[in-house]
Amino acid sequence: MKTGRIVLIVIVVIIVLLGFRGCNGYNSLVSLNEQVSRDWSNVENVYQRRADLIPNLVNTVKGYAEHEQETFTQVVEARSKATQVTIDASNMTDEDLQRFQAVQGEVSSALSRLLAIAENYPDLKANQNFLELQSQLEGTENRIAVERRNFNTTTQQYNSAVKRFPTVIFAGWFGFKERPYFEAQEGTEQAPVVQF
Repeated sequence: MKTGRIVLIVIVVIIVLLGFRGCNGYNSLVSLNEQVSRDWSNVENVYQRRADLIPNLVNTVKGYAEHEQETFTQVVEARSKATQVTIDASNMTDEDLQRFQAVQGEVSSALSRLLAIAENYPDLKANQNFLELQSQLEGTENRIAVERRNFNTTTQQYNSAVKRFPTVIFAGWFGFKERPYFEAQEGTEQAPVVQF
C-alpha cells in the first residue's frame, strides 16, 4: 500500500513538472514568435521609408532629365508593385517572402538605373536636394540590411526553439511552425564587373 502511494506521488510530481515545462516552452515560443513579428514589422518600415523617398527622388531627377521618361516610369511602377505586396507576419511562407524579395529587387534595380542617370548631369549631382535625397536613400539601404539581418537572427532563434526537444512537442500541439529567412537574391554570388 505504501509503495502504491509513493508511485502515485512520483507520477503526480512528474506530471506537474511536465506541465511546468510545457508552460515554460509555450511561453518561450510565444515570446520568440512575437519577436519575429516585431522584426518583420521593422523590415517593412524601412522598405516603406525607401518607398516614401522614391517620389521625391524621381521628381528631383525629372527636373534635370526630362527625356529619361522610361526610367522614371520603371521606378514608379516598381514602387507601386512593391507597396502592393503585403505579408502577414504570423502566416509568412517561403513563397510570400520570395515574392516580397522579388518586388523589392525590382525597386532596387530601378533605383540603380535612376541614380546612374544622375552621372550624366553634373548640375543634378551638385543639387543639394538631390544630394540629401541620395544620402537618405543610402542610409535607408543600410537600415534595410540591418533590419533584414535582425529578422534573420530572431527567426533563427525561433526556428531553433521550435525544433528543440522537448519544445518541439508543444510547438506541434500549439501550431508553431518554422518561419522563412531572407536569402540573397539570385546572381548576388557573382561580383559585378567594373570597367574603366
